[in-house]
Amino acid sequence: METRTKTELNPSKIIETGMGFWASKTLLTAVNLGLFTLLAKGPLPAAEIKEHLGLHDRSLYDFLDTLVALGFLKRKGLGETAMYSNTKETDHYLDKNKTTYIGGMLVMSNNRLYPFWNNLEDALKTGLPQNEVKNGNMPFFDILYANEQRLRQFMSAMGGFQMANFIAFSKNFDFSNYKTLCDIGGAGCELSMQVSTHHPHMECISFDLPRVSEIAKEKLDEMDFSPRIKIVSGNFFNDDFPNVDMITMGNILHDWGTRDKKLLISKAYQALPKGGALVILENMIDEERKKNVFGLLMSLNMLIETYEGYDFTPSQFDTWAKGAGFQRTEFMPLAGPTSAAIAYK
Repeated sequence: METRTKTELNPSKIIETGMGFWASKTLLTAVNLGLFTLLAKGPLPAAEIKEHLGLHDRSLYDFLDTLVALGFLKRKGLGETAMYSNTKETDHYLDKNKTTYIGGMLVMSNNRLYPFWNNLEDALKTGLPQNEVKNGNMPFFDILYANEQRLRQFMSAMGGFQMANFIAFSKNFDFSNYKTLCDIGGAGCELSMQVSTHHPHMECISFDLPRVSEIAKEKLDEMDFSPRIKIVSGNFFNDDFPNVDMITMGNILHDWGTRDKKLLISKAYQALPKGGALVILENMIDEERKKNVFGLLMSLNMLIETYEGYDFTPSQFDTWAKGAGFQRTEFMPLAGPTSAAIAYK
């Protein structure tokens, strides 16, 4: 006779994760449709949501009520009398008219990354990226920079997605011993803007490729941060880094292999004065490699997107930084799965 264990085995985790793409695609579709931006104006019945978004009657309530069950919408009433509204989180982060909007990354995930991840098995067997490169096209970054609309969407997506981390870093790091900062791969200047906002004594440089810098300058011209934020164009592999007290890199190192990671860290060391700091903002994997799920998944995404990129642990960064000459490192948790790794010269 079979003996049962005291704790019954439960397949729920397997089923929930294995079919997780159902929930993921439902949320991504809602963001892509602009549902949360629509509901930011106020609660609406299903019939009006249908009209605004051009939806069909079939599965309308299934779609909306799934979002309720997932915790992304609130609902009062049921069926035709129901009124749907945003949760506090979706109203704050998924209304594209708010500065806190992070949906750009989700839109890009829906339109680009989602189909590429279908080829994860091929990536694991070949070690090769599965994005636009797979079909013989030019690398993703070259495609990105060749199309202005796509580049603007990408910059908006990355800036919005990292905004909470930039704010947390700007508020929690002690800038009292520093006067100048250069953000390598600064994109739309979001990190520089946050540092300048919270620390008026800081002068910031946003360093990126010429086409990116042109778009960033447009953004700065619309705001009142100049002259405390300067735009400098260049290639961070080919050109010297500006000489400043601090150098930051937000989600830059994970795009590259070990050799290029070490090169960028070394270039930062050469540009900094004694006492200067290099700050890396990344979804670093925990040392036991089992807690920061997002960091591990991001590293798989680098497999999908790049030839050599991967995410890393604090101890790996510490080894690279000290190998370049930095004296010590420390780590600061930011928002969600992201941390700041700081290396001091």
